[in-house]
Amino acid sequence: MSAPKAPQGQFTLLYFASATSYTRKQHDFLLAPMPILELHDKLEKLYPGIVEKVLRSCAVTVNLDYVDLEEEASKGEKGLVIQPGDEVAIIPPKLLEQLDAMTAP
Repeated sequence: MSAPKAPQGQFTLLYFASATSYTRKQHDFLLAPMPILELHDKLEKLYPGIVEKVLRSCAVTVNLDYVDLEEEASKGEKGLVIQPGDEVAIIPPKLLEQLDAMTAP
């Protein structure tokens, strides 16, 4: 999936599978900078119920790198901050399994 480039001062948020179904969108643009740990709260405000129904079982990537949200929480204020122009993706578990199978030796 290719999303349009984010407007200045924003980042692109890509949705896949159940996240696309829930939001009825393939992408959003959100203001940056944003600490990664604020992403779920922001999405819950935009799409009530999304945390419980979708996000709890999903992975998050920033610029194609998987983010360990628990590890980021342990870093406190030194945790990852999403920057303008970044590409963030919400990856549901079934898609994760497919991607893992494609990259397995």
